Amino acid sequence: MHRLFVALRPPPAVRAALLAAMEGLPGARWQDDEQLHLTLRFIGEVDRHRAEDIAAALAGIAAPTVAARVEGVGTFDTRGYVDTLWARVVPVDALAALHRKVDQAVARAGIAPDRRRYLPHVTLARFGRRAADPAAIARWVEAHAGLATAPFPLDHLLLYESHLTGDGARYDAVARWRLD
Repeated sequence: MHRLFVALRPPPAVRAALLAAMEGLPGARWQDDEQLHLTLRFIGEVDRHRAEDIAAALAGIAAPTVAARVEGVGTFDTRGYVDTLWARVVPVDALAALHRKVDQAVARAGIAPDRRRYLPHVTLARFGRRAADPAAIARWVEAHAGLATAPFPLDHLLLYESHLTGDGARYDAVARWRLD
C-alpha cells in the first residue's frame, strides 16, 4: 500500500524563513526542511494500481504557476486541543482553484472527493495532547502573526508518498509535473 498526498513545495529561501521562525515553543514537534510543503490533497492509502491511476490523472492537469506568499500563522485543533501550528499561504483563490483541479483528477482515478474546506498552509509544528501549552501557543502565534514572505512561485505539482516512522513522517516525491 502507498500513503499518498499531492502538494506544492516552497522554494529554499521561503523554507529557510519558515525554519527560522520555528523556535521558542516547548512541546512543539517542529517540521524539518524536507517536511515543508503545501498540501493540495491528502489521498491516503491506495494500492499500486490505484497509485498509477492517480499519477496518470494528475499528469493531465493544466494549471498556471501560482505566485504565492506566506502571510501569518494559525492553529488547528482537535477536540479543543491545539494539535497543529501552520503558516498561511495566499492567494487563497488561486490555490483553491488548483486544489479543485487536483481533487477532480483524483476523483477520476476513483478517490472520493474531499468535502473539507480548503485552507492553504504549510504545517510548522505538531503537538501531542499533553505537550501543548495553550497559553504558550497563543503567545507564539501572537508574536509571529506578522510572519510574511515576498511572493514566490509554486511551479511544480508533486505526488508524495508518506512513510510514518517512530521519528515522524518522511516524505518522498514519487512524481512531479511543471505548472505553466
